[in-house]
Amino acid sequence: MIQTILWKPEGVVMIDQTRLPLEEIYVTCQSYQEVADAIRTMVIRGAPAIGVAAAMGVAIGVQQADAAGLDAQFEAICAELASTRPTAVNLFWGIDRMKRLYASLRHLSHREITERLVAEAILVCEEDIEINKAIGRHGAPLVPDNSTILTHCNAGALATAGYGTALGVVRAAVEAGKTIDVFSDETRPFLQGARLTVWELQHDGIPATLITDNMAGHFLHSGRIGCVIVGADRIAANGDVANKIGTYGVAVLAKENNVPFYVAAPVSTLDLTLPDGTHIPIEERASAEVTHIQGVRMAPEGTVVRNPAFDVTPNRYVTAIISERGVARAPFTESLRELAAKRGSL
Repeated sequence: MIQTILWKPEGVVMIDQTRLPLEEIYVTCQSYQEVADAIRTMVIRGAPAIGVAAAMGVAIGVQQADAAGLDAQFEAICAELASTRPTAVNLFWGIDRMKRLYASLRHLSHREITERLVAEAILVCEEDIEINKAIGRHGAPLVPDNSTILTHCNAGALATAGYGTALGVVRAAVEAGKTIDVFSDETRPFLQGARLTVWELQHDGIPATLITDNMAGHFLHSGRIGCVIVGADRIAANGDVANKIGTYGVAVLAKENNVPFYVAAPVSTLDLTLPDGTHIPIEERASAEVTHIQGVRMAPEGTVVRNPAFDVTPNRYVTAIISERGVARAPFTESLRELAAKRGSL
């Protein structure tokens, strides 16, 4: 299994996703600033993976902080990590989890606080893998046998601590004995589908076909696609889903062609404080991601660019949301609240 991020004595180790698929290189972040930079520059990306990285960033920051004035340093560490990417709510979930633990530990020594925070960050990582496997178990029965799954962006092991959300459902379906293959949108402009999803599926021996983003409608109309499965970076209380730019278009095309559109995400991706998707902040990234591909200019100098990293799919296009606690269907305002309140083992 691909492990995206690990805590080691020398620092936070993560696979550099900007170098895939040409080079499989691991980098070691030795400070919280380096973790923050890795999140910001998409060395590590994917909502659950960002949440894990944030927790580990807090831990390494406190580990290297001075015992004197620790409270102020802790707040600065959390603020720096929180400033990296605005859309994925798991980032803030990971930071908030560490904040709650820190608040309960302030009476302890610096060494004891550090030990507890490091243990918690490692636990966040381990739990994420088990959560993803549970998502897979709930999602696998929804996948038609002898069918093709269409996915957009990368919601696999690389977007999590391991196993994956959308690709976790794919993996679980294969493990259940179903015969499936995957069509992966290339996912412009950062090419997560072309560079990462196809690499992952090849790594696991799951048949994968790469298509450009503007081919999705053609194949959805052809009858070839049995279902669409994507991940999510934030899900509002009404079931509106923020995911990688282009997801909204795929969802509309799936609805038009009567193809089920599933979202696979952990409960930590729910943001029930937001009534609907219009309140989800959308990150705008650098224009060079659009004008250049792998450092090669593809557009004229001086081209005006818009580069929103995410879009919001209205809940009416979502067939179901698959979580580690079960499957939510419309009306999502009720079913998501029930999932958030549900407790128990995975």
